[in-house]
Amino acid sequence: MSDRLPPLTALRAFDAAARHMSFAKAAEELHVTPAALSFQIKSLEEHLGHPLFRRMNRAVELTEAGKTLAPGAAEGFVTLQTAWQATRRLQDTTSLTVTAGPALTAKWLAPRLYDFARAYPEIDLKFSATLRNMDLHRDDVDIAIRFGYGDDEDLYSVPVRQEWLTPVMTPELAEKFATAQSLRDAPLIHDDSIGFLDPPCDWPAWFRAVGIDFTPRHGAHFSNADHAIDAAVAGVGIALGRRAMIIKDLSEGRLVAPFKTAIETQARFRFLCLPGAETRPQISAFRDWFLSEIEKTAHISDDFEIIPVEKVAIK
Repeated sequence: MSDRLPPLTALRAFDAAARHMSFAKAAEELHVTPAALSFQIKSLEEHLGHPLFRRMNRAVELTEAGKTLAPGAAEGFVTLQTAWQATRRLQDTTSLTVTAGPALTAKWLAPRLYDFARAYPEIDLKFSATLRNMDLHRDDVDIAIRFGYGDDEDLYSVPVRQEWLTPVMTPELAEKFATAQSLRDAPLIHDDSIGFLDPPCDWPAWFRAVGIDFTPRHGAHFSNADHAIDAAVAGVGIALGRRAMIIKDLSEGRLVAPFKTAIETQARFRFLCLPGAETRPQISAFRDWFLSEIEKTAHISDDFEIIPVEKVAIK
């Protein structure tokens, strides 16, 4: 038996048929006739010297040989597709796909994108607002901006400023709740999207930072940070807002942060791309713009006493 690989078209036909367990559906995927697909699989079986499928009246099933070949064939085509996409992206200097969480996209990126588009009109920018962990090796994404503690092995990673949190509210509510102690009776908004932080960066932690032992038992809970901030803007209550999510609303007066104590988490946003990709013109342009935009508002931190949450964590 020869170890020479069979034709790629025959392996492709087998892979599609094995995934669909149907010659008709596989033929439809590959845009060939069922007869042509059947011929390719038959030629593959002749090359191997063993059947790969058992043909039944209205179905097919893999033989032992087919079950052995199927996983490797599928993985091989995924690897080939990934390599082809990565190679094509190397030739592309005008398109850029960025993924970021929905909250960061809505509250930080979207309001600033006009400035980037004006500075780089030649770059066709696409956004994917999702919390799904995109695989930069496999997915058609150039840049990921993610928040957390970072597990960025095998990636080019640029951490940016750490996040702090402080109470934010409308000016009207600020007049009503003028002291930290008064917040015990205020309608508090909870951002459940940061529940993974350890130690927790929540209302009890902030109250401990200002010397108050209080754990809220009530209040509106939101699974998305931007929804929590939007609720605060609407006057629903007082949110413990993250720096990146509140900067624009603070600067434009929709929200105020009257208490100059903030708690800081070790988690941070990171700019991520594949190693070596950071030198591609559109990726380096976006990285430099992203970092410079963050630095434009860095001075706001100077207005607060920022306390690492570890210092007020319950032991």
